[in-house]
Amino acid sequence: MLHHGLFGFGNVQLGPIPIRYYSGGIERIIAERGHPLILARCHPTGPIEIRARQLKEQILQQLRSTGRRNQRVVILAHSMGGLDARYMITHLGMADRVAALLTLGTPHRGSSYADWVVRNLGQRLGGAKLMRMLGIDVRAIAELTTAAVDHFNAATPDAPGVRYFSVAGTRPLLKVAPIFAHSCHVVYRCEGENDGIVSLVSARWGELLGVWPVDHLHMINKRLTPEAMLPRNDVTPRYAAILETLRQRGVLEDP
Repeated sequence: MLHHGLFGFGNVQLGPIPIRYYSGGIERIIAERGHPLILARCHPTGPIEIRARQLKEQILQQLRSTGRRNQRVVILAHSMGGLDARYMITHLGMADRVAALLTLGTPHRGSSYADWVVRNLGQRLGGAKLMRMLGIDVRAIAELTTAAVDHFNAATPDAPGVRYFSVAGTRPLLKVAPIFAHSCHVVYRCEGENDGIVSLVSARWGELLGVWPVDHLHMINKRLTPEAMLPRNDVTPRYAAILETLRQRGVLEDP
């Protein structure tokens, strides 16, 4: 299963153009290796609990509809999606349906940039009040602060029988995509090396399978700088390597 992060989406169609959250052939790499694929589509800005319940329903529905009720899934989750999956596994009775969780750039200890956003945009400038008036659910941002995720971790231990892996990204301030220039600076000042949103320290959970030289969106093959667009910086082969590692660890069966 591929699960998206905050502000993310499942695959959508813009006229004749398909828009994929995991870009550049990541889905193809998985399918070519014979693994049936589930694509999550949850509330883009809702709180972790709501997203986790939606995730659970989608997994169970797919297992029922494909006649695989007794099989377990391997979840690859980007960013906030990793917290959704951890909540679902531990609190929603899904440990027997998930073999492993691999998180990619997930803020397992929160993000100091979420702290900055809540403090400066949400409280001082009244952004949170405005969003409530407009009926826009942005509770997820508050749940990604360092204090909120500390509380989340205390209440959400890893489930026995589920294997946990992670991948982190790091990128120097001068090489991140421009949209991450401010957030990268804020996170670096508070937490050190980061991918523009999530620090290396925060992204580690379970067995660390790699630290990629990418920013937060490049990790899902959304390449927003000239350097990132070079063929050698396509991250699809890194996903292929992850699948092989999981196979060697006994998490994925041979297709």
